[in-house]
Amino acid sequence: MKRDPLAFRYANALFNLAKERDQLKLVGEELQAVKDVFEKTNLLDEVFRHPSITNEEKKELLNKNFGTQVSGAVMNLLMLLVDRKRISKILAVADEYKRLSYQSQGVAEATIYTAKALTGDEKIAIKETFEKKTNQDEILLEEVVDPDVIGGFKIRIGDTVYDASVASKLKRIHNRMISGNASR
Repeated sequence: MKRDPLAFRYANALFNLAKERDQLKLVGEELQAVKDVFEKTNLLDEVFRHPSITNEEKKELLNKNFGTQVSGAVMNLLMLLVDRKRISKILAVADEYKRLSYQSQGVAEATIYTAKALTGDEKIAIKETFEKKTNQDEILLEEVVDPDVIGGFKIRIGDTVYDASVASKLKRIHNRMISGNASR
């Protein structure tokens, strides 16, 4: 995943502040809640990008909706983003903060694609295997059932994809046959 350098700078500053105050989890939860509200209500497109709405009106709206719900650090970030006309970066800032927080705790998010749903034992075995392979303390596994995988699995951890699917093996065999080099 390509990182947004500007969002990373804001997230990194907030991360360092939260870490200093021992509020990593709290700030992460608050940012996720703010992100959820922006995504579900379409506030960015309808209000915050509207040219006739002033920064003061935007700040008042944020204060009204989040003032008692989030910490001062998150509220200050929101106000700063409005002042600098970068409130549209809030979703990317939340994602970058989450990434930094997980990285500091040895946690990685992973998406696994399988042809059929995994059993509990299979999930545990895959998690343990990839925790060791990637030197992570914990892997948060999201499962996606994709019949195109045919069998096996494909797992994405950060920017790395491990492909042990039948579909990819068939594709490699097909490509070798087409190139006339089936001996590999």
